[in-house]
Amino acid sequence: MSENRTFFNFSFFKIDPKWRWMADLAKEESAKEIEQVIRNSKIKCRTYSTLGLRDDAEFLFWFASESVEEIQSVMAKIYSTVFGKYIIPSHVYLSSTRPSIYAKMGRTISFVAGDEPKKYVIVYPFVKTREWYLLPLEQRKKMMDEHIDVGHKYPQVLLNTTYSFGIHDEDFMLAFETDDLPAFQDLIMELRETQVSRYIEKDTPMIVCVKKDIVPLISSLG
Repeated sequence: MSENRTFFNFSFFKIDPKWRWMADLAKEESAKEIEQVIRNSKIKCRTYSTLGLRDDAEFLFWFASESVEEIQSVMAKIYSTVFGKYIIPSHVYLSSTRPSIYAKMGRTISFVAGDEPKKYVIVYPFVKTREWYLLPLEQRKKMMDEHIDVGHKYPQVLLNTTYSFGIHDEDFMLAFETDDLPAFQDLIMELRETQVSRYIEKDTPMIVCVKKDIVPLISSLG
């Protein structure tokens, strides 16, 4: 396939407790430094807070880029800042866009299209069983049609599906955007009752992230 693809990187971090002992003015200047690094980079970035929602992550940097080297470049610059000395990666995922063999209509992913982000994004890796891939394509398509039809009942929940085959440990990375968290929970409960759910091997950790710009995000870390 020769279509252009976009690489996604989901980098979750914890903050070193020593950060909270820094002077407030120094923390404020450090936040502005990070903001400048991201603004001057060539790649798209969205920032989210997971503070208090999990014990293994406190914030997310979600990057979209034409190359993995650009992702590495911006991360190297982040680590070279004052704030970068106090952050510890806890989950890192890599994936890329590509056309779905199941969806009847193609759609540019919200993040890539530059759409306004929703209040929440729920991010998780997704692995199907090997048995799924050994089923005839038409049988898989029929089950996925049921799966997709359930999703259409929740237009307030926007799905970003990207593919990790061969470039990371999972099959897919899913990022559901919504302003209505209970609607997302209802969607997941209904999807559990579809035939496709028989072939799910792993869909955790499931991480709820709250949209927050970089300066207030860093300020919230204490």
